[in-house]
Amino acid sequence: MTRRLALVITSVVLATLLLAGVATLVAGNLRARQVTKTELRRQATEIAANLDGVLENEATVDNAAALRRRLTRLKAFREALDLDGLAVYTLRNDGTLVGDDDPSGFDTEWLAVDRLQNGEVIAGSNGNLVFAAAPSRLRAGRLLVVVVTRAANSGARAAFDTFLLAAIATLAIGIGVAVVLGRRLTKPIREASAAAMSIARGELATRLPEPPSDRHDELADLARSVNAMATELERSRVLEQQFLLSVSHDLRTPLTSIRGYAEAITDGAGDPQQSALVIRGEARRLERLVADLLDLAKLRAKSFSLRLEPVDIVALAGVVCDGFRPDADERQIEIRLTAAGNPGRLLVSADHDRLAQVAANLIDNALKFARTEVNVGVVVEGGWASFVVDDDGIGIPDDDLAHVFDRLYVARSRPTRHENASGLGLAIVKELVEAMGGSCSAGHAPIGGARLQFRLPLLVGRD
Repeated sequence: MTRRLALVITSVVLATLLLAGVATLVAGNLRARQVTKTELRRQATEIAANLDGVLENEATVDNAAALRRRLTRLKAFREALDLDGLAVYTLRNDGTLVGDDDPSGFDTEWLAVDRLQNGEVIAGSNGNLVFAAAPSRLRAGRLLVVVVTRAANSGARAAFDTFLLAAIATLAIGIGVAVVLGRRLTKPIREASAAAMSIARGELATRLPEPPSDRHDELADLARSVNAMATELERSRVLEQQFLLSVSHDLRTPLTSIRGYAEAITDGAGDPQQSALVIRGEARRLERLVADLLDLAKLRAKSFSLRLEPVDIVALAGVVCDGFRPDADERQIEIRLTAAGNPGRLLVSADHDRLAQVAANLIDNALKFARTEVNVGVVVEGGWASFVVDDDGIGIPDDDLAHVFDRLYVARSRPTRHENASGLGLAIVKELVEAMGGSCSAGHAPIGGARLQFRLPLLVGRD
């Protein structure tokens, strides 16, 4: 990439030099031609005005050879005026010009004789040769024509040589700058590419040098993006490992109990009825864990279907709380249900069974951590109905609040009792609530523990 960038920069510099050089030479040549034409017109007029005095009336001689000898007096003019070409012609009545030798590259056919006979000074050019012609009427009555010529681009060669040297020097500098700049610009990209390859190989601790906080160009944003990606992948790996350990533990414990009681029944030891109850309970735990895994897999695959209908969230909260009261009583935990402001029926558009699953997951999570009480509330916030669950447990650290509903996330504070804490339940809550058009959040409960809640848009207000 460095070579390509250097080639592009060099090509741009070269093209710019060529365009600038050609434009400068063309404009300079046109300007030089115009300036030369104006100067020659002035010189031809001045020479023609003084020609009678220079020839000292000897131009009355009809012999053309004698006239040419007199014109040698103009040599001083040529040297004094630094003219490349000067010639004086006699304009005969038949319109022909005779007299001095033609200047180099000049042809008398370029002159408009009729305009000269009318006393007009003319100027023109042919190629790079510029000429001017002025008529002069001598006292003897003869009409002479003074012609001066000059090459308009007499300095073009020197200017081109100077430009060529400057262009070579500029091009060399441009190549050097292009190489240095190319390496400097592509270095962060090469580093980002190498870092990405290291991350792809599993070296998730790889990081790029962090750019200054006040730098916000594309390369700085690229470095920040690569570092953010590596951080997120590293965190995902830790969460995945934590999840696998948690699920393995949650699978191993009920399987160990099932196997132990099954062996006891086989050996005829213990109470078969009690053993069967334990096996059934552990089997239900396994069934619930497998169901959570399947639900999460469906949600991630976007193959989870919802049947939306009006649901009274207050009534649903009461039914779900009633279902958990036997378990809560056994644990000596009180479940309280409140509806702020006695709102009556609050209807939301949701899948009834999945909304019940969401509420159950939040209450079940609170029971894992609660010491003595769990408060369940339904409140109205603007056009939203919020389902709030508070517990008086150990709470959630501030660093964990933003990740409570993440997939595979398990908080650092584990339940005191042995429970399924694989982090699937709350991840399923988030997926289902967002699929129904709502949102989830976590915070600190007024009673000292954690507050988990979700909210859904109200379909119909209070009845």
